[in-house]
Amino acid sequence: MKNQAYLSLGSNVDKERNLPRAVELLAAAGRLLAVSRVYETAPVGRGDQPNFFNAAVLLETDLELEAFKNRVISRIEDELGRVRDPQDKNAPRTIDIDISLWNDEVREVGGMTIPDPQILRFAHIAVPLADIAPDHLHPLSGETLATMAGRLAATDQVVILRPDIKLKAAIGG
Repeated sequence: MKNQAYLSLGSNVDKERNLPRAVELLAAAGRLLAVSRVYETAPVGRGDQPNFFNAAVLLETDLELEAFKNRVISRIEDELGRVRDPQDKNAPRTIDIDISLWNDEVREVGGMTIPDPQILRFAHIAVPLADIAPDHLHPLSGETLATMAGRLAATDQVVILRPDIKLKAAIGG
């Protein structure tokens, strides 16, 4: 069975290199269906660090959710030097890849809540997701991702489009 993984990516350490590299590695792990534009945003929860670059990808995979998280996401984050600080979940990071949506499912798996509740709260997640699937309905709120992104972008959360940063992985391969 093919699964559709809606992934949110963020980087604020060597972000010009790490974000595009993460997309390339994801493309090698499945069939890349869509890639968002890149946005620059202020860090959440801890302001004493560089701004983030955020993006989203839609990837088709044969793997199940837990296997995808463990075999693909963990491997890519490790390869790009992600260090997890249990004392500071908002620490700077080379890459952060979160499963925001998985098909149209609503579930709890291995400490993850799908859909990611952060989609409903943060423009830096909703806006890139709306780039890749504007008409996709959030399985709990019933809003389209475009509607959600517009609502959140109208708050004081600043999301700056960065057309100078390109994510070049081949779509459909």
